Amino acid sequence: MSDDRRDMDSGLSGKEGGVASPASTISPSCPPVIEIRDVSMRFGRTWIHRGLNLDIEAGEVVSLVGGSGSGKTTLLRQMSGLLTPTRGVIKLFGEPLFGGSIQRERALRQRFGMLFQQGALFSAFSVFDNIAFPLRELRQLDEATIRDLVMLKLSLVELLPEHALLMPAELSGGMIKRVALARALALEPELLLLDEPTAGLDPDRSESFVRLIRGLSSALGLTVVLVTHDLDTLMALSTKIAVLAEQRILAYGSIPEVVAVDHPFIENFFRSERAKGALQKAGY
Repeated sequence: MSDDRRDMDSGLSGKEGGVASPASTISPSCPPVIEIRDVSMRFGRTWIHRGLNLDIEAGEVVSLVGGSGSGKTTLLRQMSGLLTPTRGVIKLFGEPLFGGSIQRERALRQRFGMLFQQGALFSAFSVFDNIAFPLRELRQLDEATIRDLVMLKLSLVELLPEHALLMPAELSGGMIKRVALARALALEPELLLLDEPTAGLDPDRSESFVRLIRGLSSALGLTVVLVTHDLDTLMALSTKIAVLAEQRILAYGSIPEVVAVDHPFIENFFRSERAKGALQKAGY
């Protein structure tokens, strides 16, 4: 307990510390799914992150929260390899995300899927072809197998076979999210990265989509990292929260652990009347 308290007081996480220090509980034979070490990121003269550290263990559902400009989506894009940090190391499944052969990087990136904020579907492709795209890129599967897999992914996200023929312009916001999720799951990833998964959805569709993600993460044994501003989504999905502030991970731990941290951002974000209602609804 004294070590956790000291970490919390230092405002660090992992190496950086925080409410919890997952690196201390992982055995060398079982590395975290995501390891971030001393990562700094700069755009021009502006530093977004400095010396950021974070470990995410298998099976966790971790929400990244922080104020505007704190670098939540930037960090998520670094985890996916879409952005390369200015300094530092990111490992997935114990292997460096950047560097090495093209074949090694490709094999590593097939182990995770990403859902972009607006879905990012190919507008000229049907629902079927959007989901089939990563499967066809493998160049290892025949069309009959691809068809079976696409239909399986559609059923996983609770869409019907006839939806495969629709174009993105014909889909509602909720359906776009589901098709994008089916595409993210196409290669049967172990890690799922979600950028604002419920943004733009009305409350009923948002709640339905959260139930879907929660059910899939449990059934498929996924590790999930998401960026969200929505308190209900945050409370319903997260096993841990990583708070970004002051260019680093300010706190990392379970919802009660993070809420207990004494810091102005956490005070404003988690102890408002709106947040108290979301906490109560989630049973905290």
